[in-house]
Amino acid sequence: MTEDKSLFVEFFGDYPVIRVLDFLIENDIFDYSKKDIGKNANVSWNTLETFWNNLEETGVVTFTRKVGKAQMYKIDKKNPVVKQLIELDSKLMKSAMEKIEPEKVKALA
Repeated sequence: MTEDKSLFVEFFGDYPVIRVLDFLIENDIFDYSKKDIGKNANVSWNTLETFWNNLEETGVVTFTRKVGKAQMYKIDKKNPVVKQLIELDSKLMKSAMEKIEPEKVKALA
């Protein structure tokens, strides 16, 4: 079974950190444990641990709360870098939609 890649992943490349960022951007209203982030982004725990501290130190992700033993995190939409990534993701989506729209018009004609 092949999984469709998002435009964000296609643009930046299919790397674990990109898949994590893509997942967090797409699900920015919720917070997740690192285990859930890794699972949903299809990234192993060991791989996630290799770059997680960098995401925290640069302020890309932020701790939100503790649920039992699990620490919960979400993307920090106030971070300037994250704002730019979200804007780029939106522009990629808009560009893709603009390319699809003319094809739909041709198909209906």
